[in-house]
Amino acid sequence: MSIESMKELLAQIANRIFEWATSPVFYSQLGLVVLAVVIAYSVSVALKRYSPILQAEPKQGPLLFIRNGIYKVKDLLFPLFIVFFLAITVDVSDYFFRQSAVVRIFEGLAVVLMIYSILSRFVTNVSLRSLIKWIVIPIAILQVIGYLDDVVLYLESLVVEIGNIKISAYGIVRVVLFGGVLFWLGRITNRTGQRIIRQQVHLDAGTREVFAKLYQVTLLFVIFILLLQVMGINITALAVFGGAVGVGLGFGLQSIASNFISGMILLLDRSFAVGDYIELADGRTGVIRELNMRSTTLETFDGKDIMVPNEQFITTDFINWTHKNKKQRYSIEFQVAYSTDLHKLFDILREVVSSHPKVLSGPNLPIEERPDAEICGFGDSGVKILIEFWMEGIDDGENRVGGDLYLMIWDALKENKIEIPFPQREVKIIGSGAA
Repeated sequence: MSIESMKELLAQIANRIFEWATSPVFYSQLGLVVLAVVIAYSVSVALKRYSPILQAEPKQGPLLFIRNGIYKVKDLLFPLFIVFFLAITVDVSDYFFRQSAVVRIFEGLAVVLMIYSILSRFVTNVSLRSLIKWIVIPIAILQVIGYLDDVVLYLESLVVEIGNIKISAYGIVRVVLFGGVLFWLGRITNRTGQRIIRQQVHLDAGTREVFAKLYQVTLLFVIFILLLQVMGINITALAVFGGAVGVGLGFGLQSIASNFISGMILLLDRSFAVGDYIELADGRTGVIRELNMRSTTLETFDGKDIMVPNEQFITTDFINWTHKNKKQRYSIEFQVAYSTDLHKLFDILREVVSSHPKVLSGPNLPIEERPDAEICGFGDSGVKILIEFWMEGIDDGENRVGGDLYLMIWDALKENKIEIPFPQREVKIIGSGAA
């Protein structure tokens, strides 16, 4: 093609575009677009102004999380209504003018605006944002302008054969796109569902954890099935190798399956709950902070996390200090000189221990729970004194009562000139010729 013929072709295209852009049909479609935008804006403003749930951010009340989510969607009302009314405008334009190219162009722009609005407000994952930006938005535009089917047919024609397996470019794009969306939606749904379940205060903590874990497992199973459908794998074919998978679970994944089932048993029989103070058979202690499908997390008072397999709680002994009763009894032992007035000492010790704000005391308590001091034995150097007291929680972390009481007792003994004796030994020298 010569340069002159190309110029002539470009001139013809320009003339057609000019004629089309100056035709009444073009301006009629522009008018319909403007009308759709005005209606969308008016409806969104009216909803924001007159809808109680959209006027102010909810602070309390039932279903607070869901109502907060609806409130956050208010900024998306305008883009959503533009897409909705422009979709109606396309049908109106086709009916009256037998064409809707201008309206479809603006509809594609509206779809891009809507997706970008959702992307900027709700999607924080960088990989997913890139996936939506470079794949979802172009697909949405192609669907709006009517070229998506042609692109799909072209991608399906790009096939690579490996033996009896055929892999098409369309299949790869479909798995990447829908797989990413499924995992993103699954993560959001899992977090939202577990939060709603754990907010059901009429259920005890153990029951809430059971339902939360069952919900998580069910959601993972549903996502797995949907992903298989997206990949084009027939679900009925899973029955063929289901037995092999069962054998694999029985041998290769035995530990994982055992820990998962043990976790469910622990939650169902309510052996412990989040917040309980646990002492393991090997002496390690900590507060339960998280119950997972495979393990339980114990947080020690020195800031360390102990990951304990759930099976260990089934097969070995452990002590739950705070599950049934938060009150604990502790004791302090020391010695005083044999010359001490013990009746006076006991009154002093009971008064000192009762004065600590975290020690349970008072006439309203049963006598066995009040602070007490008594003789627990006679030593080589002095009288052995035992102090017993009760308190709420564990004597560690924020409740470091034992150390405070030792210091308070030390000050009281010094103030009343009561002696804590040193070890005493009597040495006899036998034999007159000794030097």
